[in-house]
Amino acid sequence: MPFGPPATVTIGDVEVTRIQEYAGPSPGTPGFLFPDADPAYWTQNVDWLDPAFYDAGTGTLRTVLSSWLIRSQDRLILLDTGAGNGKERPYASVYGHFDNPYLDQLAAVGVTPEDVDIVINTHLHVDHVGWNTVLEGRSWVPTFQRATYLMPAADVTYWDPIANPRGPGDGNQNVFEDSVKPVLEAGLVHQWRGSYRLDDNLVLEAHPGHTPGSSVLRLESGGEGALFVGDILHSPVQVASPDVNSCWCEDPAMARAARRRILGEAAERRLLLFPGHFGGHSACTVHADGDGFAVEGWADLPLI
Repeated sequence: MPFGPPATVTIGDVEVTRIQEYAGPSPGTPGFLFPDADPAYWTQNVDWLDPAFYDAGTGTLRTVLSSWLIRSQDRLILLDTGAGNGKERPYASVYGHFDNPYLDQLAAVGVTPEDVDIVINTHLHVDHVGWNTVLEGRSWVPTFQRATYLMPAADVTYWDPIANPRGPGDGNQNVFEDSVKPVLEAGLVHQWRGSYRLDDNLVLEAHPGHTPGSSVLRLESGGEGALFVGDILHSPVQVASPDVNSCWCEDPAMARAARRRILGEAAERRLLLFPGHFGGHSACTVHADGDGFAVEGWADLPLI
């Protein structure tokens, strides 16, 4: 599993650096991950999907896990924290027991865990919260002990096995206990609802559907703009066909509405989109194309 070096793009006065954790096979087949999608989509678009998003030789999807280190108004903000090292993931084994040089990637751009001011979890799925904590002895402890962790309140309640004993999906087994609860108990979490402004350039907005608290970070600076959309947009198939949900979307109707809303604004305003798991250049602009959208251009970031 190759690790590309951190790569940076500037948007207005804000510096955005990609910190890579994983690039490899997705945990499931195209039909399993995107049951609503036209099965022919992958082969019909193989000329640009392979190899960044799709392995034509094996018929499997490729995914990446990246965090975004954002420098805005003298603060360091880390958006989404991947799968983490050493986590027990019986129903998401592709993300289990990682031993990845994630903290070395941060160190390569001069950042230690103590330097991070804010951690944002766009939602609380297994592959977005893992580096919230590290193992210290026999206990999971916060990785970024000076930081405020911003978590959507709706997701904290939904994934808490005590508050919601019915237990949402197996794929998130152990996640609350090892990657969310220790940060809550340390008093580092701010649970937000609706919207939350970080500074003059950045505001979090709730766009529920993928999860009850699924959120978008809006960046506007110097006449430029971007949207960090987490898993509202998970694969290029959802650009062409916004009504296609992933198998992890908790509320299908709300997820479709959120995706169309975000893509529509991005197309109209030419905003750069940073999805949670896009390979290649990782971020793109889109334009309207019939009943869906199409990729118009890619961010100036090296391929992964």
